[in-house]
Amino acid sequence: MLQVAFIRENKETVIKGLEKRNLSNANELVSKTIAADEDRRAIQTELDAVLAESNKLSKDIGMLFKSGERQKAELLKEKTVQLKEQSKVLTDNLQNKANELQELLYIIPNIPNKIVPNGKGEDDNLTVFEEGEIPTLHEGALPHWELAKKYDIIDFELGNKITGAGFPVYKGKGARLQRALINYFLDKNTAAGYDEVQVPHLVNEASGIATGQLPDKEGQMYHDAQDNLFLIPTAEVPVTNIFRDVILKEDEFPICKTAYTPCFRREAGSYGAHVRGLNRLHQFDKVEIVRVEHPSKSYEALDGMAEHVKGILQELKMPYRILRLCGGDLGFTASLTYDFELFSTAQDRWLEVSSVSNFENFQANRLKLRFKNSNGKSELAHTLNGSSLALPRVLAGLLENCQTPEGIKIPEVLVPYCGFDIIN
Repeated sequence: MLQVAFIRENKETVIKGLEKRNLSNANELVSKTIAADEDRRAIQTELDAVLAESNKLSKDIGMLFKSGERQKAELLKEKTVQLKEQSKVLTDNLQNKANELQELLYIIPNIPNKIVPNGKGEDDNLTVFEEGEIPTLHEGALPHWELAKKYDIIDFELGNKITGAGFPVYKGKGARLQRALINYFLDKNTAAGYDEVQVPHLVNEASGIATGQLPDKEGQMYHDAQDNLFLIPTAEVPVTNIFRDVILKEDEFPICKTAYTPCFRREAGSYGAHVRGLNRLHQFDKVEIVRVEHPSKSYEALDGMAEHVKGILQELKMPYRILRLCGGDLGFTASLTYDFELFSTAQDRWLEVSSVSNFENFQANRLKLRFKNSNGKSELAHTLNGSSLALPRVLAGLLENCQTPEGIKIPEVLVPYCGFDIIN
């Protein structure tokens, strides 16, 4: 969430940033927010004056009673009753205006970093790096959903029977390979200095609001209405909320966490061949990395996270590319995002397997996550997160790119984790 003072003091910068996101009502939204803040401040000033006058009269009344001037004291008491009524009305108005301002702030996305390219959607994202040789597959090579059926390692129909579409069942070597990837990703992350945590898979509304999933992505989250809890769309939500309402010391930076969790997304409106098989699921596994950084170090940290993900894909020997997302494709909370995509030869398309993002102080403002700087003043921290990695499309690409006439050859780095070197 942007700070209202920042919006007020940088109106044109905020409008231009929102327009970079192709927000058509940017000027109106910013103007309404500033107007609501001005109204709130005016009401607060009036309320403070009324309360100050009421306090002064209370002291005067006490003095008059002590000096025996009871009639004058009673007249002033009548005035304090009027002031109390006035203060009650002003307090209610202040709360209503504060709520209005809060709702406006909740729907304003983060301001893109200046290096974010202009663009309307994924076709306008900028490729900044590409590495790896795209394999030439044998005749009759299959997409992963056919390979899963051929080798009986993932059962989409069984998952549909148990739950519904988008909830696959991993079987045999498929389940072991899935577990191997999770352990491999966690080991890579912890070796890089990320502390592993196990977190709840359901969060309360306050946690969803703090990291920006609510109200922006409410329709994409599974919701238990009875307890008002939400199934997590990513480990980012519970891990980042570890630091909600926390004041850090400056020497505690950087804070680095990693977690494995299942993730749940309704993915409403997702249809077609491009979401077939593992390409888009309602439940999937992901290993996440989260950082809390000093503002002066957050972009250096973002580059480090990108290099870390690069290293994993290099070890898997997967052809991949890195995209800098354009303004129109940037997530609600992000200031700058790099997407990692690996190439699926069998599908002849790129599959997103990771996003690493810097939110600057956008989440921290909602989280009330601060630190004491060298001057002893309280300052908002910066938060970052990334997939390291999301499993479904990594697994899809691995199955498709590593297939041979003899079977699916497991990348060498994973063999110690899964205990076999081929699926046949």
